[in-house]
Amino acid sequence: MTSTLILPTNQTPFPYAACAIAAYTGTAAIVFDDGASSLTLTSNSSNLSDEAAIVQVLATQGGLAEDSEKSQAFFAQAKSVLTLTAIADIILALDSLDDHLAFRTFLVGHNISAADWIVWGSLKANIKAVGLLKNSNHCHALRWFSHLESLKSTQTVLSDLNNAKAHKIRSNKTAAGFALGLQDAIEGHVVTRFPPEPSGYLHIGHAKAAILNQYFAKMYNGKLIIRFDDTNPSKERTEFENTILEDLQLMGIHGDVVTHTSDYFDQLYELAVKLISLGEAYADDTEKEQMQRERFDGIASKHRDDSVHDSLARFEEMKAGTTEGVRWCIRAKISVDNPNKALRDPVIYRCNLLPHHRTGDKWKIYPTYDFACPIVDSTEGVTHALRTNEYRDRNPQYQWMIDALNLRKVNIWDFSRLNFVYTLLSKRKLHWFVDNKHVSGWDDPRFPTVRGIRRRGMTIEALTQFMLSQGPSQAVVSLEWDSIWTLNKKIIDPVAPRHWAIVKKNSVPVTIQGGPQTLEVKSIPKHKKNADVGVKKTTYSSSILVEQEDAASFEDQEEITLMDWGNAIVRSKVVDTSGLVTSIEMELNLEGDFRKTKKKITWLASPTQDHPLPTVSLVDFDYIITKKKLEETDDVADFVTPVSEFKEEAYADANALELTRGEIMQFERKGYYVFDQSVNGVLEFFKIPDGKAAGIASKANNVAATPPVVNTTAAKPYFESKMYHMEKIYGDDAIPEVETRMYKMQSVYQV
Repeated sequence: MTSTLILPTNQTPFPYAACAIAAYTGTAAIVFDDGASSLTLTSNSSNLSDEAAIVQVLATQGGLAEDSEKSQAFFAQAKSVLTLTAIADIILALDSLDDHLAFRTFLVGHNISAADWIVWGSLKANIKAVGLLKNSNHCHALRWFSHLESLKSTQTVLSDLNNAKAHKIRSNKTAAGFALGLQDAIEGHVVTRFPPEPSGYLHIGHAKAAILNQYFAKMYNGKLIIRFDDTNPSKERTEFENTILEDLQLMGIHGDVVTHTSDYFDQLYELAVKLISLGEAYADDTEKEQMQRERFDGIASKHRDDSVHDSLARFEEMKAGTTEGVRWCIRAKISVDNPNKALRDPVIYRCNLLPHHRTGDKWKIYPTYDFACPIVDSTEGVTHALRTNEYRDRNPQYQWMIDALNLRKVNIWDFSRLNFVYTLLSKRKLHWFVDNKHVSGWDDPRFPTVRGIRRRGMTIEALTQFMLSQGPSQAVVSLEWDSIWTLNKKIIDPVAPRHWAIVKKNSVPVTIQGGPQTLEVKSIPKHKKNADVGVKKTTYSSSILVEQEDAASFEDQEEITLMDWGNAIVRSKVVDTSGLVTSIEMELNLEGDFRKTKKKITWLASPTQDHPLPTVSLVDFDYIITKKKLEETDDVADFVTPVSEFKEEAYADANALELTRGEIMQFERKGYYVFDQSVNGVLEFFKIPDGKAAGIASKANNVAATPPVVNTTAAKPYFESKMYHMEKIYGDDAIPEVETRMYKMQSVYQV
């Protein structure tokens, strides 16, 4: 393969012929590049940008049989088809093609040739032509067209094109926020690390750290270490390690190596002994609460000046896990009363008799994160430790450990912690929700875990772009969810197939006068603006269903538009005593102008034995807490949203049965949804927020505001304005009378 075909995904019309023949012959590497200005075939000798010429070159290189004289006629026909817009002209072209293929498998000869690909590509690029071909009587042309499209090479390249459109990352925009780069970074030598604790699932805050670490490693052609900080056997499990690795893979985060802090327990123990021997650490048995008070008040521990010999002896007791040993811990001797309380003799080793999920019963003592992290960073060759700025007070402690043990220096790069309103990122509080069955599990779509937001319909592209767009901000703020969901919508909208759903409750049967006598099934595009998404089958019938809300809005004799069908006139409507519409009769008016109707509605052919409608559950969610930000003193149990899941049953078009779990689509006029699973035969779809205020507002707080009490004793507004005072234009005199043709209105403040 000596040639490269460069294809801009946004080129119009798209060069499907060149794309498909390159895939079919395998004679050129295909590169989707939005930075390119036009289609280009590059080779050692020349560059070509004309699609017809490219198709001919690739056909020759691929050894496709040709009849040059006949082929030229089809190349000319393909060129004209691209420009056709009038339906009559397109049908004329399809008639000619259909007649030619009536007794032929391919356009020229007995095998696929360049002529087939150039004509197929021109039809594919003309969305009107595709629609007419699939909904008319050109059976021979449709058979030929469908065969070329069904080839494995064609399906693969169309899928790649669709993915390229969906996965565009605005690298220039996002990278701008990090233009300053990393301090003392050397190309090819940067090493970053992402050190999660295997005690829970990754949440959106962890996602930012993981994405930034990989971003900088790639920026400098360096290395990313995934290191599990497994220093607390009370919380950690192998299960969490596996799920964290899966979550990272979901986000496209791939470390160059996976390590564990437990890999270094021997070295960490030796360095703790060294620190004690240097007089830079000591053993302490002060009770936890008393130690906290003494550190806060700047009071030295009674053991601070114990001998090195005594401290080492107690450390050995700790290591053995004896009754005496478990009473003690090891503290670094940094400061008693430093204004930075993180430097007031922090604990660096403590006892834990529970077995470790990797090392078993070998150890009874474990290092704290503050002791282990700088040591392992230095040992593993980390050049830049990326930390949220909540650790900023502990950065001097990090440097003290390295200096005291004479280890290699590591640069620290701070970034702001990610917080969202109505969102818990505390593992302890998230555990509480899981343990108390307020959610279905760690992947509940209401949870801020990577699995939860992915299950809710968040794309990795949106997550990555949003994190990088935050830049090196140091501001600690609670973000609204609107920006990230708006970004997500921009990514899914161009590629999400469109389907219909009709709410079951009080749905209204409609009889269509002039409708088909028997059921008719036609193929129409899944996405009107993106033919690459594919086609779906729509059933037309003289008996359809519409939603109660739509039916109630119809006026007598009103002309409305049935989407993907045409106009219809409401001839009669039956309403019961409760005000519900029970049936409607409409007359089809396909000559009507859809541009003149106010109402464009979705509908579904009434279910029959041969064409049943699947039942779906449309699920929407609220935040799991009712307060924007919980304080440390708040009891989470007091702020649980009473109802945070809302379900509505509906009929969906039969195409919904073809969806796979995790597939994103749009129920038109309802919103974007992600298919989750089938529960007792009912297909569950989770609504994806679109970033609009109504969609992201807390439903628990949607309480109607109490109207203010109006003071009726004075002719003045009931509200107090915060605006500065201004003199009346006419002073204290009455407003002068003027002649006007407008009707008179009484003052809203007059009593």
